[in-house]
Amino acid sequence: MLVRDLMTAPVVSVRESAPIVDALQLMLESKVSGLPVINDDNRLVGIVTEGDFLRRFELGTQTRHNRLAELFSGTAKLAQEYVRNSGRRVGDVMTRKVFTIESHASLDELVDMMTRHHIKRVPVVETSRMVGMVSRSDFLRMLLRTLTEADQHTPAGDDAIRRAVLLELQRQPWIGTGSLHVSVKNGTVELLGSVLHDSQRQAARVSAENIPGVTAVIDKIGIIEPVSGTFIPPA
Repeated sequence: MLVRDLMTAPVVSVRESAPIVDALQLMLESKVSGLPVINDDNRLVGIVTEGDFLRRFELGTQTRHNRLAELFSGTAKLAQEYVRNSGRRVGDVMTRKVFTIESHASLDELVDMMTRHHIKRVPVVETSRMVGMVSRSDFLRMLLRTLTEADQHTPAGDDAIRRAVLLELQRQPWIGTGSLHVSVKNGTVELLGSVLHDSQRQAARVSAENIPGVTAVIDKIGIIEPVSGTFIPPA
């Protein structure tokens, strides 16, 4: 899947020269936590988010420094903070460093960018023109749709389900040393055997739950303590 398949379009944006009141109203009315900012040539020049409005003189939450910190901060930095805390135009408060992604990029590239830079939304561009926006909520909607569609699958039959569970377990690197047995009756999977760690037991349960047609999983997996070799039976 590509970024263009996930992005939201058209995009609600705000101009750099607009009053911050316009941005606040747009964000609240559109129920979004951030807006791309464009200049008079419709070029992306920044992004304004809820976080840009947390430090405000009007709220009494402006950035504060003690006298010693002010001396070491320098007048340029203090002036910049004053503009961000008190500015009335979007261009005064927005974040100018914007990470963008091409519409033909993969979702894996997008997720890597978002996690590496700790960002919640990314403008999508084509030949330097913004064509959409992707936010974390878009991933939530996609995941919900995918899970809902998977749950609507017609049960495949007990034998097919058992084969699918075994195949899924066999190709997992975390399965390690141990012995697991799988039985299925009326869509209910029963897991028996032993593993070395509780995390493996939980992972085996999740593997079975993800197979289409599975209605329930009964966990009867015990744990063999790696050091002593003691067998801890399932609860």
